[in-house]
This record gives sequence, C-alpha cells and structure tokens, in this order.
Amino acid sequence: MKIPVAVLGATGAVGQRFVQLLDGHPWFDLVALAASDRSVGRRYADACAWKLDTPMPEAARDLEVRPAEPGLPGVLAFSALDAAVAGPIEEAFAAAGYGVLSNARNHRLDGDVPLLVPEVNPDHTALIPVQRRKRGWRSGFIATNPNCSTATLVLALAPLERAFGLKAAVVTTLQAVSGAGYPGVPSMDILGNVVPFIAGEEEKIQSETRKILGTFSSDGVTPHPMGVSATATRVPVPDGHTVSAFVTLGRDASLAEVREALCAFRAEPQRQRLPSAPEHPVVVVDADDRPQPRLDLKLERGMASVVGRIRRCELMGYKFVVLGHNTIRGAAGASILNAELLHSQGMLPEATS
Repeated sequence: MKIPVAVLGATGAVGQRFVQLLDGHPWFDLVALAASDRSVGRRYADACAWKLDTPMPEAARDLEVRPAEPGLPGVLAFSALDAAVAGPIEEAFAAAGYGVLSNARNHRLDGDVPLLVPEVNPDHTALIPVQRRKRGWRSGFIATNPNCSTATLVLALAPLERAFGLKAAVVTTLQAVSGAGYPGVPSMDILGNVVPFIAGEEEKIQSETRKILGTFSSDGVTPHPMGVSATATRVPVPDGHTVSAFVTLGRDASLAEVREALCAFRAEPQRQRLPSAPEHPVVVVDADDRPQPRLDLKLERGMASVVGRIRRCELMGYKFVVLGHNTIRGAAGASILNAELLHSQGMLPEATS
C-alpha cells in the first residue's frame, strides 16, 4: 500500500513540480493539495496556472484545494510554501504528527532539524529523535533540503571531501529565473542582463554547505571547518543553476584523480536504489564548453550535478563548473528523495487508517 502524502503550496512553481514528480510514484500517493485562501475550495485544475512542460497529472486535476493546516489526509506533507509563511505552518503540521519535508529556508539551520542531501549526510536523520524529544512531538518531524544552488554545489564537493578533504571553496552562481518562482524576475530587469545580487542566497550557500558536510554527534551537527565564500547572480536562463567553483583540497591530487573521484561517487541512495535517486549523482562532461543548461540539465532526470571544465587553479588549487536543475534536484525532487531515504530508514509516521 502506498503512503498517502499532501503538498503544501501546491499551486506555485515548486508545488507544481511536486505534483509532477509524485505522479505515479511507486511509494507515495498524492491525496491532498493545499494552498492560499484564494485557491481554497477550487479544483486544482481551476486554481493552478500550470507552467510546466508536461500536462497536469490527471490524478491531481479534480482534487479540491484545501487550507494549509493540519487535518489534511496523509502522513507526509511536502512543503513548497513561501518562506514568509512556512515556519509556523510546518511546525503545526509536525506537532500534529505529520512528517514535513520542507523546501523552505525557515528551519534549515535549526540545530535539531536535519538539512539533508541523502548522498552526503544520511546519518543526519538521527536528529529527528532529538527534535521530537526537544519539541514534544510524538511522531511528527521537520526535515529540510538545502537552497537550490547549495544542493548543486554540495553534490560536487562531497566526493572531493571523501577522497581528499576540503579546506576552502569560492563560488559564483549563475541562477535561473525559475529560482525566483513565478512570475519571477521582471523581464525588463533580466532580459539581456545579469543581476549580481539575490537576497540571502550567498549566506545560505555559505552556511548550508558547512552544515551538510558537517559531522553528526549526540550534541547535533558540527559544521565542516572549510571556508566558503559565495557570490550569487541571476541570469536570463529559464531553468538550471550553474556554479563556477574554485576549491582547495586537503591534499594534492592529479586532475585524473579528481575526475575519477567525481565519476565514481555513489552513496546510500544508489546502494538502496531509491526510486528518485540518480544512478550517477555526479555526471562529468569532458567537452570544453560543457555543462550547459540547454544541453545537460535533464541528465539523470534532473537529479544529478553535472560537472565540467575541471582544471588547475593557481590560487585555490582546482576549479570547475557544476550545473544542477534548481526545481528538481534543488527543490521538489530533493524533498521527495529525502522522504524516500527516511522511509528506507523506518522513520516516517505510520498511517492511522
């Protein structure tokens, strides 16, 4: 029997991606959709201005949009809520016994909330029992996935940390307009332009990267000691965040060794063959002009980080370019993979009916 799930914030850009990716999922059954007051009581097909390049799933079309409050059917709530409202709503669902898989930033850096990339830190799910004890939640919890650029970057850094150690990273992001939601950045601001500032993004990349790569103990997560410095920009690309990364490793390695560490990277989701897990979480492309969003974004169904232009750097040691799908691996797909990991670990709430 499939696990019944709900999507909060179902009419927005990330909410739509949840609905798309959950359609036909082998483990999860989408039974409820919730959104803001202006959509409540309407058919999803009438309330949602569908913007994805595949048709709205038939199973979702006739579902009635409900308020984003406890009482929805399901035991899991995938949260695509805007950060302006997400925090207390997610806490209310967790207190009511739901497992909340959040794409919002509100709880990512809470000391008792796991910030998960399943290939990198699956052991951080051990924060959930700590969270339940601390907050008095019997079976509910909140687990988060990182910022979309952080997700892309960390998948490429993790194999290097595993093989050689990491001391520092300096990164510049070129982030797609879909990362700003719909309708996103005004056309007069972004067409033919690069906007060299995205509020809060640089801080998220710097802090979230260190938490994800950090070490879990009974006291929580100790952030990785590496230094991370980020510059975030918005570019006129529909989907796909590109990151130019300069890194200093813990020890010297040849470019061939770096490439092999990236290509060979496999982890718990691949060993367990979780439904949303990419066979190759890191894909290396060797052409000098790759990766490109137009050509490489959908490799591994959008669930991989695509790395190219691996080369020496006179200042930092090594440099490369990494591309990721910001609304799949950087958002909805990441939350779904987190739920699959937690299910494989036996940590999801049980259905009551």
